[in-house]
Amino acid sequence: MRHVHAFGDDALGDLDAVGLADALTTGRVGPAEVVEAAIARTEAVNPVVNGLAYPTFDRARAQAAAPVRAGFFRGVPTFIKDNVDVAGLPTMLGSDAWAPRPVDLDGEFAQLYLATGMTPLGKTQMSEYGFSASAEHPRLGPVRNPWNTDYTAGASSSGSAAFVAAGAVPIAHANDGGGSIRIPASCNGLVGLKPSRGRLPLDKAVSRMPIRVVANGVVTRSVRDTAAFFREAERIWRSPKLPPIGDVKHAGKQRLRIAVITRSLLSECSAEVRELTLKTAGLLEELGHRVDHVEKPPVPTSFASDFVLYWGLLAFGQIHVSSSAAGFDRSRLDNLTLGLDRLARRNMHRMPLALIRLRGTRRHTARFARTYDAVLTPTLADETPPIGYLDPTADYQQVIDRLQEWVAYTPVHNVTGEPAISLPLAASANGLPVGMMFSAAIGAEVRLLELAYELEEARPWARIQDADAW
Repeated sequence: MRHVHAFGDDALGDLDAVGLADALTTGRVGPAEVVEAAIARTEAVNPVVNGLAYPTFDRARAQAAAPVRAGFFRGVPTFIKDNVDVAGLPTMLGSDAWAPRPVDLDGEFAQLYLATGMTPLGKTQMSEYGFSASAEHPRLGPVRNPWNTDYTAGASSSGSAAFVAAGAVPIAHANDGGGSIRIPASCNGLVGLKPSRGRLPLDKAVSRMPIRVVANGVVTRSVRDTAAFFREAERIWRSPKLPPIGDVKHAGKQRLRIAVITRSLLSECSAEVRELTLKTAGLLEELGHRVDHVEKPPVPTSFASDFVLYWGLLAFGQIHVSSSAAGFDRSRLDNLTLGLDRLARRNMHRMPLALIRLRGTRRHTARFARTYDAVLTPTLADETPPIGYLDPTADYQQVIDRLQEWVAYTPVHNVTGEPAISLPLAASANGLPVGMMFSAAIGAEVRLLELAYELEEARPWARIQDADAW
């Protein structure tokens, strides 16, 4: 049992992305030395955490030597998750089912992300198609948690989160179709905001989903980094259907009415996670917020089974589209993807009603939001599991049952489109981070960020570089 990180006395130091951007702007550090430090850190931790899918180190060095991009984050090193298109790199979506082929153009999201000025060092590992909450690749191996390498880094934005937590880069791209920003943020002690539906652009293939459950974002070590990213992204691309986020820099003054819910639709969370959630609720009360304990989530009981069925429809769609591609090998898909595909094929007659019910979920949560400004739940129902617990090559029913038990709180917001943020406010008895999740009505990211600032100040989260060696 051990932890691993790369924090040290180099150009990156302990700086977050905003601090590093300032150091670059004022000339205290240079783009080339920052990129070299990030590459060295990545090479130091990747043999252990295993988060790298495709390195672009030479391209990053060339960009640092002759910067062509402006933007607030100009020169800040980063990674991009391997399910958005980046020109010159393959988009493998965590699967070995086809041979890698570089794409010709940046996708819609990469265009925005790179326009902020960040320098990508490559693409990061993820679970196959993002279906599992643990990236345990049959060929490449698992992505390990830098806080304890016997445990998963979560998923599907696993490689991005592991590298940010381990200090290789201060900020990395993540996206979320069922919790994939918030889950690895919780496992790795990071800030992870899934924004409102439509807040950031999606690549074309993802935007055509029957229910657009996916949202792009970032994982960071500080609230100000997350807030700054959304501020800068909004300056480049803004949805006219949502209120602006703007420049959120401080805690809000308004005292909120917050519901705390520890029970999911399926069961109560673990005793340890429940206690940690109630301690967070107590902190909110100390800060002057009104906290009400609510027995169960305000969503239909059919939600859990309907969501898994929809997940199956997405697997069916991925396989159906990919089967016509040259070199696609279905036999190399993992058991979770194949099991979800079978579920959809056997239950296609149930799909229309399931989609109607899922689309109606927002009516329930919107009514709830008229009473409460925010909702507190644990991000996950239990502590982070060890590598192997969610092995995607195991029996499908075992994996999907374990996923539903552990990932019980996050999918609702993907269906409703509401924003939700995981904050590293707690730790388990064995020293692993435990995230607390706050959600709010569509468009209320400012409220969540202001609350996050307040909680970060009141209860600063643990830093991996301060942990005792195991």
